[in-house]
Order: sequence, then C-alpha cells, then structure tokens
Amino acid sequence: MLGKKFRLKHAIILLVCFMFVLGVVGCSQGTSTQSSSAGSTETTIKSAATGTTEAPKFDASAYKNNEFLITPEELKAQLGSDNLVLFDCNKPDIYAKEHIPGAVGIGIAAFSDKIGKPGDAGWGTVKKKAELAKTLQSFGIDNDKTVVFYSDVFQGPGADGRAVWQLKQAGMNNVKMLVGGLSYWKELGYDVTADPAQAKSTTKKVALKDYDPSCSSNKGYVFKNLGKQVVIDVRTEKEYKGSQNAGEPRGGHIKGAKPMLWQDLLNKNGMPKTSEEITKIMASYGVTPETDFTLY
Repeated sequence: MLGKKFRLKHAIILLVCFMFVLGVVGCSQGTSTQSSSAGSTETTIKSAATGTTEAPKFDASAYKNNEFLITPEELKAQLGSDNLVLFDCNKPDIYAKEHIPGAVGIGIAAFSDKIGKPGDAGWGTVKKKAELAKTLQSFGIDNDKTVVFYSDVFQGPGADGRAVWQLKQAGMNNVKMLVGGLSYWKELGYDVTADPAQAKSTTKKVALKDYDPSCSSNKGYVFKNLGKQVVIDVRTEKEYKGSQNAGEPRGGHIKGAKPMLWQDLLNKNGMPKTSEEITKIMASYGVTPETDFTLY
C-alpha cells in the first residue's frame, strides 16, 4: 500500500503523530492547561501533601478522536492485569536493550503481509482477515482485553501507530497507543527491563470487520489525483532525495510530494505538539481540517 488518505475531521491514525492533526481542537473548557517548555498540552498537578509540582499530565481532551490514547499513568496502573496485553513495536535490538515490564516484542510490521519483496503487489499491506485473526490469537489478543502498543518514536518509524491504525481498520475498538511512547515513559522515571516477555496465545475467536478503506489509498488513487490534492512524504530527507537504505525498491519520491518528517509534529520527549502548533504546521503544507490529502 503506497500511502494513506485522510480527511482531517474523520480519519484514523496511521502514524503516531498524525492523529493529532486529524480534527484537532482547542483545550476543553474548565481544564487548567499550559504548554510545557516542550510545547505539548499538559495539565500541571500540585501535590497537596508536599506543595511541590509533579510531572505534567497529558490532557487528551485537547484533541479530537482521542479514544485510542492511553497515558503513561493509566498504563502504569494496569501493568500486571490479566485484562491487559502490551506490545513493544520497536526493532528487536531496541526491545532487547530495554522495554516496559511485561511488554511482548513484536517488531515493526507484525500485522503486515511480507510475501515477496518491497514494491511487490500487496507487500506491506495489512494481512487478510483470516490470517490477521490467527496472528492476533497467537498474541493473545481478543475483542475484550485492553490492547496497548508503544514504541520509541525516535528510534524507529512509529510502528505502534501503524499497528493501531491497522486494527482500527478491522473494527477493533479496544486497541490503544501509549502517548509519548517509551521515551516519555522513561522521562517520567517509570520502570524498564531487559527481561523478555512471551505472548500467551488464546483460542478465543477474534471478531474482525471488513477493512475500512476510507483512510487508505493505493498507487492508482494517488496517480489519478496527482496535482489535485496534497501528497506528503513523511520519510527522512535522505529517503526523499533518493536513498534506498530503508529497503525502497526505487529511490526518490512521488512527483509533487512535499517532504515532512513525521516526527516534526512531536516534541523532543515524544509528546505531541499542541493542536494549535500542529494546525499551523499542516497549514504550511496546504492542509486544513477540510482537506483530503495522502501521506506515505
């Protein structure tokens, strides 16, 4: 699959940062928020016992379509629960070095077809429903447990966002993405470990819907709409300019595509920038909340 098509008001996540572009709104009334030095929308909490200021809390209400988000505090409270399945979407070497306790390492493309090679028809697209269901069962995923994905967004391609997007396409509403990923988890001082965790498979059937095609596009769609809508290349500058180090079958970029590293929508600690900042960034690319655009 070449890219993903979005309508800002209604889209589901592809990459960890883009959900905060899709339908972002200002802070809700009655919530005391401030921008941290990094610029993200967070609520500062004061401890009544000590009078000291604790780590700022992420305010998900400042963004639309936030039902798929889980904060580090919420995840920490659920660690060890039988109702939680937690997955690390980093590359294996990063997982082996450190990860959240209990997280199972699944790499960056656990739910994608990888038959053949990059560039072949169907390579990298979400697995067919029957195969996806088998994969989910092997990981212990069903429709009832809380399923959380995370990655270190500065050491990989944001594969947690891709996993959530793929399962959302299949109608799964119990999947979550950890806000800030591993980098923010560590900034808060929460535990990490090098001890690997093993997936516990389940025989429980997973109910999947027919995939929702409204937030995806293919090369035919992109070619037909060249010059008619914005196309954004979210890869590195080297890849945009022709590098094939990441496995691209051909170097270069789609004609007319604008380069924007997807991490540009994040702060240095992995937290998303404010809705106002993101809206301004996207406007510089000609994208508004009513715009259809494709990214890849």
